[in-house]
Amino acid sequence: MKRLLTYLKPHKWVMTAATLLVLLIIVIELYRPIIIGNAIDDSINDYHDPYTITEETSAPAVSYNDIYLTKDEAALSAAADGDYYQLVLHNDRYYMAEQLSAEECRLLRDAAPEVIAPYIANLEPLGREQLLALRRSDFADILSAAAFYLLLLLLGFVLNAADTWMLQKMGQKIIYRMREDVFTHIHSLSLSFFNNTPVGKLVTRVSNDTEAINELFTTILVKLFKNTVKIIGYAVVMLSIDVRMAGISFLLLPLVAVLTFLFRFLSRKAYQITRTKITELNTFLSEHISGMRLIQIFAREKEKYAQFEKKSDELFAANWREVMTFAIFRPSIYFVSVLAMILVIGAGSASVLHGTLSLGTLFIFITYISSFFEPIQELAEQFGTLQSSLASAEKVFSVLDEKPEIVNPPKPVDVAIRGRIEFQNVWFAYEKNADGSYNYVLKDVSFIIEPGERVAFVGATGAGKSSILNLIGRYFDIQKGRILIDGVDIKDIDIDVLRRAIGQVQQDVFLFTGDIKSNLTLGNENISLEDAKRAAKIVNADDFIAKLPGGYDEPVTERGSTLSAGQRQLLSFARTLAYDPAILVLDEATANIDTETERMITEALKRLMNGRTTIMVAHRLSTIQHADTIIVMHHGRIHESGNHQELLQQNGIYKKLYELQLADT
Repeated sequence: MKRLLTYLKPHKWVMTAATLLVLLIIVIELYRPIIIGNAIDDSINDYHDPYTITEETSAPAVSYNDIYLTKDEAALSAAADGDYYQLVLHNDRYYMAEQLSAEECRLLRDAAPEVIAPYIANLEPLGREQLLALRRSDFADILSAAAFYLLLLLLGFVLNAADTWMLQKMGQKIIYRMREDVFTHIHSLSLSFFNNTPVGKLVTRVSNDTEAINELFTTILVKLFKNTVKIIGYAVVMLSIDVRMAGISFLLLPLVAVLTFLFRFLSRKAYQITRTKITELNTFLSEHISGMRLIQIFAREKEKYAQFEKKSDELFAANWREVMTFAIFRPSIYFVSVLAMILVIGAGSASVLHGTLSLGTLFIFITYISSFFEPIQELAEQFGTLQSSLASAEKVFSVLDEKPEIVNPPKPVDVAIRGRIEFQNVWFAYEKNADGSYNYVLKDVSFIIEPGERVAFVGATGAGKSSILNLIGRYFDIQKGRILIDGVDIKDIDIDVLRRAIGQVQQDVFLFTGDIKSNLTLGNENISLEDAKRAAKIVNADDFIAKLPGGYDEPVTERGSTLSAGQRQLLSFARTLAYDPAILVLDEATANIDTETERMITEALKRLMNGRTTIMVAHRLSTIQHADTIIVMHHGRIHESGNHQELLQQNGIYKKLYELQLADT
């Protein structure tokens, strides 16, 4: 939680303002029922307050049967017994009982019909116009209360809208920053991390999990505070109005507490299971959509669908469990609130009939009790959502806590890379055994490549050829020895400087969604369209690009699926050349190219290699015969070295490989 709050710190003033708005909104919500309750008691139900005779000019005075009456307290205090008038309600009709004493006024207040009957025996019921005149001030007070209530409604709407806008904007900014942090951090991680982490898992972390955290900042934190304050506010106000009625309202709170505890336990577990199943499904989809071609080649659609159906069913079951948890909890709380309402109405009605509780106060309690259990329900649900958000945050921070195996030196050496490469007794392993030992892929490897030299590595699969290429770009760190470029240990060179100097073409070409131009420049503003076209011409890619309808603006789908393998490889060559590297690395770069295309590329490479250190790895020996030096790897060690003719004369591994390939042709 502490780390989450660090993202909130830059927005502390926004959060403070939102909190103040929430408090004001709560005050308004608490006060609205009081307005209606007071209107009931003071304006609607106060018809039994006595009148006395006054002058026409006195204010406030109302006309009644050629006299003028007032409810002015000073006039009532000065009036003598027998000078009081009082409205009474009998059989749904209003009457004016006349010439009453103060004691009789108190007697007729909410009296039974048989008590009222003698006082109105000879009176006519009041007409509509008379009643309107007598209660003119009450009507005015009711209209004022209604206008004030409407004003508070509008004010509450505006404040809620402002609060929501502030929180949503703040939440989006926080999640934007968090998503950027996660994506940037992922870029800094070593290749070993991606070898061991499914892509779908990372996609879930950047998308689904960050959105869950967004809900935490925009909704949960504020609502937790809001609902907590509302519960306390309702309790305090009800206790201040009537302790007895408040006690009756709180009778069922222990049952609510038990239900809330059970819900929190069940919902937390349901949330965790659902999030896990979402991650598993995303991982499955990412992997199998990427490998769809292979699935179709081997006709495994039905089997893969069965696997997908199983995972989808598991997610469905997890979601259903979550839904049912809410489906049971919400009606349960509603049922308890209805029971509490019955208790309040029953006890309150009895108190009203006995004259110990006003009708307006009963209305306030009915309104409060109907709203009192709502924040309790939301609070319980939000605790479950809070657990889910915190679980998502833990998963996001687990990615951010991944330490890059390859880190920049604290004080990088300033070097202009020319291309001299030296391995000094290099030992390297990808993994460490359980006992702490290493499974070495390279064993005591030493060689020197001079600037502009063309060196090829050959050998059986697993001999360590590609590992050497990965080490030159420092995608992995060695366990023993040193790797020098231009006499400087690569661990002392800035990673960006090092990798910008190395242009690598791999067997498996990856093209991004966009167009031809963006895949050649990769968004590098220092590479102009003219530079990209020049590189394309050198590798003879310009010919097929010119034939495309959009030319260099031709759309490219994900992985370049609309282009042939040879075309994708040519684009990969052009992309590498556009960056003008000092060191050129070719890892089986011509493996997916037909013979004619290979011939064109070979001609282009001869021009390209001039002045550049070139390192090649190839299984087809015909592609590396022109190399200045050929290094034969065997079980992680250098077994032979020399040019093509020298290696043939040594009558070793290279000659056997060469003869085997000749036999195959």
